[in-house]
Amino acid sequence: VQVVESGGGLVQPGGSLRLSCAVSGFTVSSYAMSWYRQAPGKERELVASITSVGGSTNYGDSMKGRVTISRDNAKDTVYLQMNSLKPEDTAVYYCKARIIRYDYWGQGTQVTVSS
Repeated sequence: VQVVESGGGLVQPGGSLRLSCAVSGFTVSSYAMSWYRQAPGKERELVASITSVGGSTNYGDSMKGRVTISRDNAKDTVYLQMNSLKPEDTAVYYCKARIIRYDYWGQGTQVTVSS
């Protein structure tokens, strides 16, 4: 099982980024997938999640209304579209796969929002 995030970088306030989470060893449509973030000195927090069956989505309060989680089953990739970014969104963003009782995390991708 591998989970690999990409797409982070430096963006100006008000800008947008799309993060990608490519997986191998399983199919994204079969398990719940989530995006979390962790800023320096803060706890890791949920940004968004998507269920396996039905693809229902759930969003954390911190970015609700500014992010959209989606998945491409053919590419086994989950995306996080982030809009209207703020400096306080600066963090390392992680992708997580929940497979049966286990969580598989990626290495994270840095997002920095700064002018």
